[in-house]
Amino acid sequence: MSPNENNPAPASEWIRRHSDPILSPAESAALEKRLLTTENAEWGAMKRAGAAIAEAVTTDFREIGGLPAKASILVLIGKGHNGGDALLAADRLLEKFPGAHATVVKVFGDAPLRPLAQRALDALRTRGSRIDFVGRDSFDGETRTFDLCLDGIFGFQFHPPVDEATAKLIVSVNSRGGITLRAAVDLPSGLGDKTVFRADFTHATGIVKTPVAAPENVGVVGRLRYLDLGFFPRAGDPAPGNERVLVPSLLEPLGRMRPADADKRTYGHVVLVGGSKRYPGAIFMAAEAAVRTGVGLATAWVPDVLVPEYAAKLPEVMWNGWSTTGSGFLSPQAVPAIIESLAKASALLVGPGMGAESATTEALCQLVGAAKCPVVLDADALRPEVVAARGGRPAVATPHAGEFHRLAGDESLREYCRRTGLVVTLKGPRTRICDGEVEYLSPFGGPVLSRGGSGDLLAGMTAGLLAQSAGNLVLAATQAVAWHGQAADRLARERGQVAVHTTELLDHLFAIIRSPV
Repeated sequence: MSPNENNPAPASEWIRRHSDPILSPAESAALEKRLLTTENAEWGAMKRAGAAIAEAVTTDFREIGGLPAKASILVLIGKGHNGGDALLAADRLLEKFPGAHATVVKVFGDAPLRPLAQRALDALRTRGSRIDFVGRDSFDGETRTFDLCLDGIFGFQFHPPVDEATAKLIVSVNSRGGITLRAAVDLPSGLGDKTVFRADFTHATGIVKTPVAAPENVGVVGRLRYLDLGFFPRAGDPAPGNERVLVPSLLEPLGRMRPADADKRTYGHVVLVGGSKRYPGAIFMAAEAAVRTGVGLATAWVPDVLVPEYAAKLPEVMWNGWSTTGSGFLSPQAVPAIIESLAKASALLVGPGMGAESATTEALCQLVGAAKCPVVLDADALRPEVVAARGGRPAVATPHAGEFHRLAGDESLREYCRRTGLVVTLKGPRTRICDGEVEYLSPFGGPVLSRGGSGDLLAGMTAGLLAQSAGNLVLAATQAVAWHGQAADRLARERGQVAVHTTELLDHLFAIIRSPV
C-alpha cells in the first residue's frame, strides 16, 4: 500500500475494517440474536453458511487432488443449527457433484430437530437415492470409506460433558482410517470436553469463536477457515474487539492502479542485512520477497563473497559486500559502512542467515542502535540484547515459537508487546500479529509453509511493505502475513503440499492482489 494516495482511510481504521472480532460463545449468541430477528433471516444465514462450507471444502480438497466426482460424504448432525449448516453444505455438494452420495447420521436418533435443521434435512431428502441414513448405534458396523466427513453435531452453545453414546461415536469417527478429510462446522463437536471431534479444517461460520482461535486447540480444530457471512459490514465504524481475524480485503489497496507520476522513490527504500558463508540462502530469499512487494528501491548487505552470484541472479537489488569474521560471519568492522547506507532508507531488515556468533550479535546491536528508520528483526536478530539496542524506536519482530520464548520467556504475546513496544508477528500454525493492544489472527496458510525459507520470505515481505507504509508497522505486518498466507494457500491448491519449492510461493503473489482468496 502506498503511504498516501492508495490508502483511503487511516491505517489503523483500515485494518479494523478489514478484520473482524473474535467473540466468545456468549457474545456470539448475543450478536446473532440482534442480527437474525426472524426465522427468514436465520434461514438466509443458514443457507449462506451451507453454501460457503461447500465451497470452502471443495477448495480445501484441491490441496490433495480435489474432491472426487463420486465423492462419499458422511454427515454427522445433532438437533441444532450446526446440523442444518452441515445438511445444506451436503446438499450443495450433491448438486455440484452429480455422482456424489451422502450418508447422514442423526446422532440423537429420533429426537426432533430444531425447525430450521429439519427444513435443511427436508431439502436434502429431495436428492432421493443419493442419500441414506445410518443409526448412531449401528455406525460402528459401517465398513465403507468416506472422502469427506462433515461434523455438525454440536454448536457453539454446547456445554460439557458429551454424553456417553455421542462420545463413543466421535471416538469411532476420529479413529476411522477410511476418511480422507474431516471438516467441522463452526467448531469441532465436544470442544471444551475430553472427547472432541478431530478436524482437519474448521469452518467458522459468520463469527470466529474464542475456543476455535485458542492456540491450545489447534490439534483438534485443525486449520481455520473463516467464512464471512456479512455479520460485520466493512463500511461505517469498525467493529470493536481486541482479538480479531484478518479478512482478504485487507490487501485490496495493493491491487490498485499506481499514480502516473510515481517514481521509484515513491515506494520506499528497503535495506536488508543478512547472510553468512554458512547460511547464504536466507537473505537472498528475503531480498527477492521484498522486491516482489513493489518496493521502489532495495539495497542488500551480504558477505562480499556472495555479491557476484546474487547480483547476477537478482539484479533489481543493489548488492553490497561486507567483511566477515574468520568463520564467515558479519564483522563489527563492517558496521560503519552499513550505517552510512541507511541515511535514505525507509525500512531495515536484519537477521536472516547471520548466525549466532558473538561478534555478529555485537554488530547487530550497533546497527540496530544506529538505525533511524523502522526495523524488522528476524531470525538471528531475535535476541534480547538486539531488541534492547533499538532504544524504543519502531520495530517489528518476526519470531517462531522457540524464538519468541527466547525473547519473552513466560510472558504472553500481548504482555511482551506492551512492555517492549514491539509489534510482533508470532509465526506458527496460526500466525498472530500483536501491537500490545490488539491481536490479529491470520486464517491463511498451512503445512505448505512448514519448510525452510518460508519465514525468510515473510520477513522480506514485511520489510518491503514497511518501506512503503509511511512507518505503519501493524499495517505492514498484517498485510505481509495475509499476502504470504494466501499465496501459500494458492500454491498448495495448485501444486499440493509436498513437492514444491518454498520460493514458488512468490509466483502466486500477483494473483492474490488481483483476486484475494
